[in-house]
Amino acid sequence: MLHVVHHPAYVSPATPGSRFRFDKYGLVMEALREIAPPMTLHTPDPMPRAWIEAVHDPDYVEEVLTLTVPPPKERRIGFPVTERVMRRSLLSPGGTWAAAQLARIHGFAANAAGGSHHALADSGAGYCVFNDLAIAANRLIAEGEADRILILDLDVHQGDGTASLLAGRSDIFTLSIHAEKNFPVRKARSTLDIGLPDGVEDAAYLAILYDTLPPVLDDFAPDLILYQAGVDPHGDDRLGRLALTDAGLDARDRYVMRQARVRAIPVASTMGGGYGEDRMAVAHRHAACMIRMAQEAAA
Repeated sequence: MLHVVHHPAYVSPATPGSRFRFDKYGLVMEALREIAPPMTLHTPDPMPRAWIEAVHDPDYVEEVLTLTVPPPKERRIGFPVTERVMRRSLLSPGGTWAAAQLARIHGFAANAAGGSHHALADSGAGYCVFNDLAIAANRLIAEGEADRILILDLDVHQGDGTASLLAGRSDIFTLSIHAEKNFPVRKARSTLDIGLPDGVEDAAYLAILYDTLPPVLDDFAPDLILYQAGVDPHGDDRLGRLALTDAGLDARDRYVMRQARVRAIPVASTMGGGYGEDRMAVAHRHAACMIRMAQEAAA
């Protein structure tokens, strides 16, 4: 059974002057309904303001909630913060937190949004407003739901915001495997970063993952994995610089879930990046990721 956290407000019209379109989040649900796996949908609540401010600068949170984000910050984010953007920016962290709670029960659950790993303390960036991964991880530990959390970021872009917000914490391990020459230009320091050269294909990518992940799981021994499951390492991705195939993404996700399952570690995934002119093809990649992770969790 695939447990998916989704809210209709995840889908929002494109904001004026931005190429970023929020329709992907609706198209992913269309793809899931088309494939029709056994699935249960769950509706998230907005993340309470206090938990957002536990990670982000309260002044920045106030700017978002009152729709007064200064133009320089909106440019850094990549789109204006409208009423609908503000609402989904509260729901997305709530969805990641809810997916983690479901994963603790079922072994795996997916937030059909989230993965806003570029958002920093006092500003959003790179199409990210609030950092749902950092917010959810902090809340889960603070409320005693986990002692140690691994944020496994396999998006093609480095999780610089997550690394910056959680720097110095011994109870949260941030691992980012990304294209070194891709956005952001200035990388933050994760607990462990592996920057890949352009054009890395399936075999080389998987070899690095196979060498890297088991020691982290064994040495750090997390109670929970928050998995940034971006599909933008795909060779057809508009903003990626790697060359994975559909089969490569499949192998990547199944390996992550198998390694977690044999250690009895629940996994909650966030969608992260995936960009291209064929919007439905990207949506199907995200949907396929959720389905195979649920299959491996139940194996």
